[in-house]
Amino acid sequence: MGRPKGFDPDVAVDRAMEVFWRKGYARTTPQDLVEALGLGKGSLYNAFGSKRALFELALRRYRDSQVMTLIEMLEAAGPVKERLRRALTSLVVMDLADPDRRGCLAVNSAAELAGAEDAAAVDLVRRMFDRTEGAFLSLIAEGQRSGEVAPERDPAALAALLLNTVVGLRLTMRVTEDSHRPAQVVDAVIDSL
Repeated sequence: MGRPKGFDPDVAVDRAMEVFWRKGYARTTPQDLVEALGLGKGSLYNAFGSKRALFELALRRYRDSQVMTLIEMLEAAGPVKERLRRALTSLVVMDLADPDRRGCLAVNSAAELAGAEDAAAVDLVRRMFDRTEGAFLSLIAEGQRSGEVAPERDPAALAALLLNTVVGLRLTMRVTEDSHRPAQVVDAVIDSL
């Protein structure tokens, strides 16, 4: 049996991303994907090869949408600390607005797959983190040149701190009931620069 008429692989990957984001990789069954994508099991495997391959495509889609949005916010015009505050605050607002409290697919996947025999997925998440940390490093270096960030501070250490702040915020936002605490974290991080 072939693909259904009107099958759009991009839409299918978006739908799969939503399922993996909500349920995680291990808890997502092929049946979940069949139902979400509107494909038969055979068509699912013919189109994407395996659940694992579809998961990688979903992670890449997430990177291309969510991670790149954060990086674009960091690279926008304006004072460095304000761009950073806007970017971090937007993550908090997005997570608080999500009734399912999904958090970040990359962070969730890192927590779920760390130590697993899934080197390719772990490597993809690691590269997403590295790219985000690289954007933070560029922002810190720019802030040091403009005088907004203390020049004696180690820019690589500050970039690592910012990445860890994002990871921590995204995990915390999944369970927090206190909507003021994340704003306090953002303020403290900005003030520490």
